[in-house]
Amino acid sequence: MAARRAEDLEPVTMAPTGSARRPGATRVPPVVLAFVLVPLLAEAFWVFWPALQGFSLSLTSWDGLSAPTFVGLGNFSEMLHDTVFRTAAINTVLWLLLFGGLSAALGLGAALLLQQERRGIGFYRAALFLPVVFSLVATALVWQAMYQPDGLINHVLQAVGLGGWKHAWLADQDTAFYAVIVPALWRQVGYVMVLYLAGLKGIDPVLYEAAKVDGATRVQQFRHITLPQLRSVNAVVLSVIVIDSLRSFDVVWALTRGGPYHSSELLSTYMYSTAFQSLRLGYGSALAVVIFVLAFGVIVSYLVRAFREAD
Repeated sequence: MAARRAEDLEPVTMAPTGSARRPGATRVPPVVLAFVLVPLLAEAFWVFWPALQGFSLSLTSWDGLSAPTFVGLGNFSEMLHDTVFRTAAINTVLWLLLFGGLSAALGLGAALLLQQERRGIGFYRAALFLPVVFSLVATALVWQAMYQPDGLINHVLQAVGLGGWKHAWLADQDTAFYAVIVPALWRQVGYVMVLYLAGLKGIDPVLYEAAKVDGATRVQQFRHITLPQLRSVNAVVLSVIVIDSLRSFDVVWALTRGGPYHSSELLSTYMYSTAFQSLRLGYGSALAVVIFVLAFGVIVSYLVRAFREAD
């Protein structure tokens, strides 16, 4: 008992407050912090800071030489009366629907056809993906030669007995916009196909085997198994398509420069011509802000709805 009282009377030493750690807390190595912070700093310098500069320039009137003049929301109010802006905005929405919808549908269809491992299937996958490797400008120049009145497309139409369909595809206001979509779509389908192929590979084959035992048709399997399992891939595809649609510039500028008479004008081409040809960098920055808001709004609204359905 005396020994026990002596132990009870011994002073209790408390660990220093600074050295106390919560259970399970680990110290992050400096190397890991460096690998995280360095890309963040580079992203902030090359992306976020220029974006903030663009937002600030959208509130000014600036020709790139003299000092910027603050105009507030004047550039955005001017858009309400700008007929070229309305044409470019309508064309951009139409481009998003046609280019985005067709690339998603054709890319998914190609992935479904080429997902089975068969002899020679790699050749067809590579052939569809090959246009992605090419530069958009080089692609546009090749298609520009094909679209000429004496180009390959009109020669093929003449050869198959459809000479009445021969047309100056890029010089006509009624066909220039749709003619420009074709090379952009030709390049995008292979990229979307690869994304969907990766998603299809991640679906458990047991689900399809169970569906076959229950007598489900291919359409029912696609509707109740394939599409739900590709929900996360659809989010990625939508984000890629929306971003690529709103920043589509190279192919349109190389083929038509937004013409004839603004019939193929997009917000991206109108922004470039306004900022760097008309030297209205403030108004061009405001157009860039509109493009950003459109892309951000479409992607965020879809992701919110997808997360709600997942919950």
